[in-house]
Amino acid sequence: MSTKFKTVITTAGAAKLAAATMPGGKKINLNVMAVGDGGGKLPDPDAGQTQLVNEVWRHTLNKISQDNRYSNYIVAELVIPPEVGGFWMRELGLYDDEGTLIAVANMAESYKPELAEGSGRAQTCRMVIIVSSVESVALSIDSTMVMATQDYVDDRLAEHEKSRRHPDATLKEKGFTQLSNATDSESETLAATPKAVKAAYDLADGKYTAQDATTTRKGIVQLSNATDSVSETFAATPKAVKVAYDLANAKYTAQDATTARKGIIQLSNATDSTSETLAATPKAVKAAMDNANGRLEKNSNGGDIPDKKQFARTIGAVTSTTITTGESGWFKIATVVMPQSTSTAVIKLYGGSGYNVGSFEQAAISELVLRAGNGSPVGITATLWRRSPSAANEVAWVNTSGDTYDIYINIGQYAYWLIAQYDYTGNANVTLHSTPEYSSVQPGNSTSGQTYTIYSSLMKPTAGDVGALPITGGRLNGPLGIGT
Repeated sequence: MSTKFKTVITTAGAAKLAAATMPGGKKINLNVMAVGDGGGKLPDPDAGQTQLVNEVWRHTLNKISQDNRYSNYIVAELVIPPEVGGFWMRELGLYDDEGTLIAVANMAESYKPELAEGSGRAQTCRMVIIVSSVESVALSIDSTMVMATQDYVDDRLAEHEKSRRHPDATLKEKGFTQLSNATDSESETLAATPKAVKAAYDLADGKYTAQDATTTRKGIVQLSNATDSVSETFAATPKAVKVAYDLANAKYTAQDATTARKGIIQLSNATDSTSETLAATPKAVKAAMDNANGRLEKNSNGGDIPDKKQFARTIGAVTSTTITTGESGWFKIATVVMPQSTSTAVIKLYGGSGYNVGSFEQAAISELVLRAGNGSPVGITATLWRRSPSAANEVAWVNTSGDTYDIYINIGQYAYWLIAQYDYTGNANVTLHSTPEYSSVQPGNSTSGQTYTIYSSLMKPTAGDVGALPITGGRLNGPLGIGT
């Protein structure tokens, strides 16, 4: 059967090892080991390699030493800490301090988890290379980059245990001793606790009566190795606990959490994610809360709106703009879309020609009502309602195409910064022009609308308007009759 796993000295590594054995040759300083996933499959080490197939992690060697049994074996050791992982390991590479790949090996496939995945372990990787002379390799590393392995700690503890730096206490010598609560022991190597001394004293004094332990009081208890007992009067031994632990540990398999089951899950700071497989961090929740707190509250009914006027304009509750006209004449103030079948639009103008203090008529109101017909004939009707002498005087329109019309008004000079508000039915549309086109005369291709004056104390009708004689006198023509 052919060897599946092996270590190969690279061509570059062999050359360096050979040069190191020559008189005056420079020792090779092996100091870094890299691990790779082989690109998803187990690679076959090749002497011509200068790097791993797909490196996933590298670090300074934890240990490099000469094998205890074989003097020409060099053992390089790398420790991958628990917090590093999330990758497969199928290949190893041993580098010197100049970055040259000295040896490459494949290894049994192993997945290295990281703590964030819900499981973690320290992984030790070792590579053994055979050299003709161990003197060609420097067997030292930077101790500041070393992590103590379990084997290293165990070796040091075993060495310490065999030493006499911690002798046991005896009747003649000081030393370490184990405490004991026993009151019937004849041991000369254990030390009695105050509890044992008190129990012996109380018993001797006739005060102590042994009692069984319960779930509500201390007492004597019998040990049990059972793992299927429901007793509340026995105490489980470490053996029973270990059996139960091993059974539970063998059955548990970590699984991802979903909306239907518990499991392990990754945290996320995202506030715009639609994921159902991540869990929001407190940071993400705070960002969402801060965003929500900055929004308007429904139960405030708009009371927390900073600029209520602008808000009303934005949502279309008040559809308005400002219009400036400087000359006296005709201005295209709006473009409307008025489909047939009785669409309606309204444009109100506040302010008039002139801006003189005390000239109250200049605070004028003009109202345009536009209404489409039923399609026979096609067109619109435009009516101007005047409330002040300084208001708009006339209205006209030009059909530019289909159901689209340009609306014109005639107004006096100095009509600066008029406020225009509009509304329309759902099948129509109005676009106001804040800087309207100007013409000194009515556009030649326009159609005139009708102007009506709304009489008031400001706009009183003349005698002629109502068919009466003026106060200064006049002439009646035609017969008069007196009713009975």
